[in-house]
Amino acid sequence: QVQLVESGGGLVQAGGSLRLSCAASGRTFSNNAMCWFRQAPGKERELLAAISSNGGSLYYKDSVKGRFTISRDNAKNSVYLQMNSLKPEDTAVYYCAANSRTSYGAISTRGYDYWGQGTQVTVSS
Repeated sequence: QVQLVESGGGLVQAGGSLRLSCAASGRTFSNNAMCWFRQAPGKERELLAAISSNGGSLYYKDSVKGRFTISRDNAKNSVYLQMNSLKPEDTAVYYCAANSRTSYGAISTRGYDYWGQGTQVTVSS
């Protein structure tokens, strides 16, 4: 059974930092793109950041550029999201995802077919 499990969410004050982790099990995603989405109450899910299998290609949503950093450790089958300078509008459930159809070195902003269960991030003002 393939699983992606997020951790690291929580409550933080505005201006603070959190580091989210996502560990995959059941299969390796070392040759596939991975990413982080979030969904706030009453809003659509949005793609925040994506990373190619070798880390050579990155994508960031404009609103998180310069504040969030995506990285991965293929030896640990994991992807991370370092979030700095957090704002109340960053409050949401954060999900990691993997796209099994991407080839080595490719990045993707859609077509993610494996998802974690999400971790709550709450930023207080």
